[in-house]
Amino acid sequence: MRCVRNPFYAAQRVFRPSRPDRVEDPTIGRLQLWRSVLGIAAWLWLTITYGLISDTSDAGSALSDRFSQSWTSVLVLICTFPVVLGVFVAAARQPLRRLYLRRALRPLASIGALLGAMATFPLAMAPDPVTRGFRDLIGLPGKFLLFLACAWSVGFALYGLGLSLIHVLRTADIHELVPPSLAIVLSWELALLDVITGAYAGVPLLARVVFMMGAPITVTALSLWEIRRLRERHGLTLRQALHP
Repeated sequence: MRCVRNPFYAAQRVFRPSRPDRVEDPTIGRLQLWRSVLGIAAWLWLTITYGLISDTSDAGSALSDRFSQSWTSVLVLICTFPVVLGVFVAAARQPLRRLYLRRALRPLASIGALLGAMATFPLAMAPDPVTRGFRDLIGLPGKFLLFLACAWSVGFALYGLGLSLIHVLRTADIHELVPPSLAIVLSWELALLDVITGAYAGVPLLARVVFMMGAPITVTALSLWEIRRLRERHGLTLRQALHP
């Protein structure tokens, strides 16, 4: 019932790792949070310094772009996740393969929950004939319930987007080494996507290169530090993860 009343609490339950025997390192947790905070701060500095935000309308547009970038990041992460998981499982020996596949059910469920929450927006507001016909069919009581579901989904999805990026789709439930490995792959994929799409076109070339390349380099360095800390402080190594 608390999940029904509070979408933010529900998002915490769905998008935060919860495996009982998972290694929880407070320093790594703070690092994951600050990695996301610093990324947002760098984006704000870039948009304000180079005049991408000059009035209220520009601020709204910039926030919309930032939400779109976050959603794109999650979509790329969702596409990358099965590839990295497949490589990780294929390299592991039995019985670890079955164990990791069973543990992957929770991250997969979080993906389904996020996509389902995002699907309520077009269902409630899209102007196309199919969704309009559905809203007409359910009548006024149904529209009211649909509005409540959409409002709940807004908080759930927005908070879930942030938690998905911080906790890398709660893949620590599979193994503690999966999130930093996945973060490295994701950061370089997004940098390549920015290069292909010509992101931040209004920013000078040097600043744009520093910003676009600085993000994956920073994420790679922090992720490698996380892998090293897991090895030195908690004895978690790739060899141990793949061979029982």
